[in-house]
Amino acid sequence: MTAKTLFDKIWDAHVVKQVEDGPNVLYIDRHFIHEVTSPVAFLGLKNRGLPVFRPDKTTATPDHNVPTINQHLSVKDELSRHQLEMLKTNCTEHGIVHHDLGSEGHGIVHIIGPEMGLTQPGMDIVCGDSHTSTHGAFGAIAFGIGTSEVEMVLASQCIMQPKPKKMKITVNGKIGKGVSAKDIALYIISKISASGGTGYFIEYAGSAITGLSMEGRMTLCNLSIESGARGGMIAPDETTFEYIKGREFAPKGADWDKALATWKELKTDSDAVFDTELTYDAADIEPMITYGTNPGMGIGVSQNIPTTEGMGGSDKTTFEKSLQYMGFAAGDSIKGKTVDYVFLGSCTNGRIEDFREFAAFVKGKEKAPNITAWLVPGSKQVENQIREEGLIPILEEAGFELRQPGCSACLAMNDDKIPTGKYSVSTSNRNFEGRQGPGARTLLASPLTAAAAAVTGVISDPREMM
Repeated sequence: MTAKTLFDKIWDAHVVKQVEDGPNVLYIDRHFIHEVTSPVAFLGLKNRGLPVFRPDKTTATPDHNVPTINQHLSVKDELSRHQLEMLKTNCTEHGIVHHDLGSEGHGIVHIIGPEMGLTQPGMDIVCGDSHTSTHGAFGAIAFGIGTSEVEMVLASQCIMQPKPKKMKITVNGKIGKGVSAKDIALYIISKISASGGTGYFIEYAGSAITGLSMEGRMTLCNLSIESGARGGMIAPDETTFEYIKGREFAPKGADWDKALATWKELKTDSDAVFDTELTYDAADIEPMITYGTNPGMGIGVSQNIPTTEGMGGSDKTTFEKSLQYMGFAAGDSIKGKTVDYVFLGSCTNGRIEDFREFAAFVKGKEKAPNITAWLVPGSKQVENQIREEGLIPILEEAGFELRQPGCSACLAMNDDKIPTGKYSVSTSNRNFEGRQGPGARTLLASPLTAAAAAVTGVISDPREMM
């Protein structure tokens, strides 16, 4: 029997039909939708007179356009308000579960799925959002799709996809003090570039990966897309099973035992072949931060911004344009650069562990006077946990306040925009020009590095303050 990777096993189990010299038709186990990429898909169904084929397999929540203060009030922005209303109307009409603003199930789509136990090993999962790769942390195949594909899944519970190539990235060893899953991800992307994963689906392995918590694994898989990959995944293990057990939609009783037996078989065969394999040493990774305008432009926080030495042609031009936008000079130290905003949140780092880490770091310290900080939980459940665990008084004593769940300053689609020319140390996933607001300058980092900037007012090495 041919040896298979974990990716092959799950993909092949979901193929309904192989189109000759074309893509596979895949059955989809779970479809997540939000207010931005679903309205046109629902309109397409309406125009064709089609119902949603499997409404029980779709879960909806608004996240991109939602305000993160005063969510009990009517949304001011007309377009955002209309999109939120359309999501609610479409879900009601088609019998789809909708976790609305203010409800206990509300939050960022990629945070509520795992919280509820909807995300499980061996599944294939799609959503009209690129960071669907987050769910791959559970040993699932998860990827973002376009609006026309959202319509396809709503209509048929299937999608047409070419099968990606397979890449294995192994990180061995123990991560150092102050280093997190976010730093591992930014380190890998800095090594392979923001396009190094194009055409691939990545499986992460090695002792540094299996040593991560589920929330850390979600952060790592979330950022797979930022290397250009179709998605990322990690084989399920005891850490995975322990996280899922007891959650609302997790199997119960005899069904749990049956599911667990199946999940334990979900691993790459020892002699399976990947198209590309890369290996890194965890000891080489320090707290990371980006200095440019794509996630691949990252360095250790103690390092200097690279120079153009050895660069040529379009690479040099792109590099120089990026530094000009950021207001940085080649060869400069990144440490000590003044910061204006700090954002903790997003589907990358909006989970409870991120807030615990941030709160533990700022405890007994004070927010720098030049810093505006937006601390945005990724879901209502995370918000509730922050309150229940007594983190609010710690944050407030240090000069921080908590906002309400949503995508917030990850992207400029709501009220939380970074002003032109201002610097933001952000725990989100993208630092493209204008990503956090027209003219905003984004430096991607971990919650710890963000916390260090929040209390010093400049880019700082969190290890020096721990």
